[in-house]
Amino acid sequence: MIHVVIIEDIKEIREGLQILIDSSDGFTCRKTFANAEQAIEELPSLYPDVALMDIHLPGINGIEAVRRLKNLSPDTQFIMSTIYEDDENIFESLKAGASGYLLKKTAPSKILDAISEVHHGGSPMSSQIARRVIASFQHKNSIDETNILTPREKEILKELSKGLRYKEIADEMKISIETVRSHARKIYEKLQVQSRTEALNKVYGRQT
Repeated sequence: MIHVVIIEDIKEIREGLQILIDSSDGFTCRKTFANAEQAIEELPSLYPDVALMDIHLPGINGIEAVRRLKNLSPDTQFIMSTIYEDDENIFESLKAGASGYLLKKTAPSKILDAISEVHHGGSPMSSQIARRVIASFQHKNSIDETNILTPREKEILKELSKGLRYKEIADEMKISIETVRSHARKIYEKLQVQSRTEALNKVYGRQT
């Protein structure tokens, strides 16, 4: 028996998934949640095998919820459920700890297959999602590294390339030092580097 929980704010979808799971042999729905806050508080004590997590929840979103819950319930496998197939949501979900990613238009039988697959160590994805993941890796080396940065982050990176300190950048851009730090952290995370030098080397191919 695979024990499942559902985190979904749309009542019709939540109840539909619950009926699907409870009426299928080998599956049982332990509980449903309409928001991430309640799930974060109660899910760990339920010890579910699999959690179906909507990405766009009110309050704490699904990606942040998975990031927190993976520490609180490490044996639970998370499958993201969403109408969106944009690259940022896909990769942020996987980085947060999700093991699968399904579009909400996925057929009921495929949802059950995905739950079973992730429970047995797989990483189920809708075919459209899998294609985007593969394409991303195939073209990774040919894509401008800065394409993954927001316009504001690009501005911050440009100022960092001048050798300016955070305070100098803050004064120049008329923002707080903490805001500069926050942007810098996001830049390093997106570029998968640990420092200013590594970031500039990756983007500009030089030491600074």
